[in-house]
Amino acid sequence: MLSGLMNLLMACFLPRSDRHVHTSSETGGRQDGLLWYKDSGQHFNGEFSMAVVQANNLLEDQSQLESGCLSLHESGPYGTFVGVYDGHGGPETSRYINDHLFQHLKRFTSEQQGMSVDVIRKAYQATEEGFLSLVTKQWPMKPQIAAVGSCCLVGVICNGTLYVANLGDSRAVLGRAVKATGEVLAIQLSAEHNVCIESVRREMQSLHPDDSQIVVLKHNVWRVKGLIQISRSIGDVYLKKTEFNREPLYPKFRLREPFRKPILSADPSISVHELQPHDQFVIFASDGLWEHLSNQEAVNIVQNHPRSGSAKRLVKTALQEAAKKREMRYSDLKKIDRGVRRHFHDDITVIVVFLDSNLMSRGSSAKGPNLSVRGGGVNFPPNILAPCATPTEPGGT
Repeated sequence: MLSGLMNLLMACFLPRSDRHVHTSSETGGRQDGLLWYKDSGQHFNGEFSMAVVQANNLLEDQSQLESGCLSLHESGPYGTFVGVYDGHGGPETSRYINDHLFQHLKRFTSEQQGMSVDVIRKAYQATEEGFLSLVTKQWPMKPQIAAVGSCCLVGVICNGTLYVANLGDSRAVLGRAVKATGEVLAIQLSAEHNVCIESVRREMQSLHPDDSQIVVLKHNVWRVKGLIQISRSIGDVYLKKTEFNREPLYPKFRLREPFRKPILSADPSISVHELQPHDQFVIFASDGLWEHLSNQEAVNIVQNHPRSGSAKRLVKTALQEAAKKREMRYSDLKKIDRGVRRHFHDDITVIVVFLDSNLMSRGSSAKGPNLSVRGGGVNFPPNILAPCATPTEPGGT
């Protein structure tokens, strides 16, 4: 049966995309088929490693690492910004966040003359409002953009403090050394907003007490209004503004009755951590990684191998697990091209940020060179879908 499935998939294969390995001068990353990676680089507070593997026809995951000045003024503060944006329904929202969120953060940091929870929250709010304006503008020509959204995970390291902000179900996990045992413990830093979690379902029910159908079990998966798994996001305007939940939006996205208040939220959960010398590294990743690896398994992989290539190693381990679950060889999974590959795993983005306590002790006023790296993939211009494209299921983040 498996060979029959493979033959069916082969018939739907897309032309081979960048099967050779080549270097991208723009980001310093390398491309190996559908895998983009940057094995090692230096950020303001230590080293980092990045990797992205594409599964969708159009890469819906976007990511960035920005290091150096975190404001519009040369006086600083200085530090490191990490963003992982797991899009759904299309790439438009995650691309928009990649282009705008960090710029908003720099503007608010300048205005408030420092980094804070309030600065990060305002940057999220400005990004959400900006994307809503884009949807409003494009609605007459491209109404389906109202059903595109993205999770949004951000980490900011500034002056020895790590801020972690999140919308959706991407995750940040800290690796912390335990001196007594020599172990490195996994500590989850981000709160998740997926209604598969009972506390998130209860939150949605308390926010919408008059709607018995606010969370529905559909095909054995909990979904908000039977449509989407996450309760917070950027975008997904069709579940935030009732005027965008109507024709000509596809019927599968339209609710039977208008809603009086937004169903989804764009208010991030934000936590603040004073970094300690025994804090070794942080793994930022989209849920595509966490579907296949536990927090501790991921931390162990980083800890027990050389730093260089850490992110790529995590991605490859997840792909090996995905292949095993489908009773396939990893080498066969690698032959399946984008679009069809989505039946086996999601886009996966991983950024591993190592923490050098000597560098962090310099303080945020110490200056360093600006660095900007964006996660790569086999991208096409917007509105151009590769062959064999199928409509994306809403909320399959």
